Amino acid sequence: MKTMMAGLYGIPIQLKGTMVGLTLTVALLIFSGCASQVASKTLQPPGTEYSNTKAPIVAASSAAAPATAVGRNSQEEPFDPFAKPGETDIEEYDPLEPVNTKVFEFNRQMDRWILKPVAKGYDFILPNPVQIGVSNFFYNTRFVPRLVNNILQGKFRGAGIETGRFLVNTTVGIAGFIDWASDMNLKTPEEDLGQTLGFYGVTPGPYIIVPLYPPFTVRDLAGYVGDIFLNPIHWLALPIIEIGEIPSAIPHQNRTTTSLILFTSKVTEVVNDRSLNLEKYQGVEESTVDLYSAVRNAYLQKRAKAIQE
Repeated sequence: MKTMMAGLYGIPIQLKGTMVGLTLTVALLIFSGCASQVASKTLQPPGTEYSNTKAPIVAASSAAAPATAVGRNSQEEPFDPFAKPGETDIEEYDPLEPVNTKVFEFNRQMDRWILKPVAKGYDFILPNPVQIGVSNFFYNTRFVPRLVNNILQGKFRGAGIETGRFLVNTTVGIAGFIDWASDMNLKTPEEDLGQTLGFYGVTPGPYIIVPLYPPFTVRDLAGYVGDIFLNPIHWLALPIIEIGEIPSAIPHQNRTTTSLILFTSKVTEVVNDRSLNLEKYQGVEESTVDLYSAVRNAYLQKRAKAIQE
């Protein structure tokens, strides 16, 4: 990875200081706006349903059901995964369909024979509130990419809400396990780099299925990789990206420890997400004839709607 990041080593120290100062200034302005946002909100009404966000990597579980879940911060309307081609305004550009269908079936079988049984055992051991807490924790760790993408799209109110969510949930929410921010009505749609690229006019490109990953378009796959680089955990705590003169909690050369922690956390996130959605995925599988088309249609609808917002 040192070779990949070699170009960053030459950044002058003065420029780094300027970037840090600018970042702190922006963060201060966002926090100031967020303070007024928190003060003006009241608690959610009792009985509000808690909804979970989907993990960034849902492995084969995404092949088992369309991405129709509404995130905890999303204001999206439900999508119709059963709509036939031509019934929506979404262009289903899928020139790789012959290959995609094979990869899709591979993912589905991986889910059926490995992920789903493990998730059932996980669900038997851990009560649902604990699973929700784990989901909240992983969502909280992706704060920085969401914040940056809000800023890049000019959504400064959303950036303020994200900052407020992070501060509240990281402190009184015990590192994000408890989502107190939602009870304070601090909610905003989740933003990612794929949406940011779409905001600036980058076309989706072909629909693509990657082994053990959720559906993507080429644009969203590039955005997903970019969000990995935007997350400071990957260069300040668990370094998979090395930047000269920036220390990390685990030394860069200790690849075994870093890789083991990252792999374990990702597996936990995937299994936890699958466990939380066992019944939903089962229902969609049983009621859908052409599951591949349903997943594709729902995913493309979801992404188009997210970019419009």
